[in-house]
Amino acid sequence: IPLPPDVSAEEARILLAVKLLETGRVTLGQAAEIAGYSKRAFMEIAPKWGAVLISYSPEELRAELSR
Repeated sequence: IPLPPDVSAEEARILLAVKLLETGRVTLGQAAEIAGYSKRAFMEIAPKWGAVLISYSPEELRAELSR
C-alpha cells in the first residue's frame, strides 16, 4: 500500500501494531513482532504512540488499590 510521503514504513508498522493491540486482535508479543521490535523495546515505545499497555477494570483497580 503506498504511504503518504510524510509517513514512514516504520511509523505505519508501529501504528498498525498499536491499533491491533488496542482492539485485542493481537497480543503484546505479536504487536511487537508486527512493529519490528523486541517485546521489551515495543513496551518502551508503544505508549509514545498512544498505546495503553496495562488496563484494569474498575473492580480490578479498586482491588489493587486496596492492597
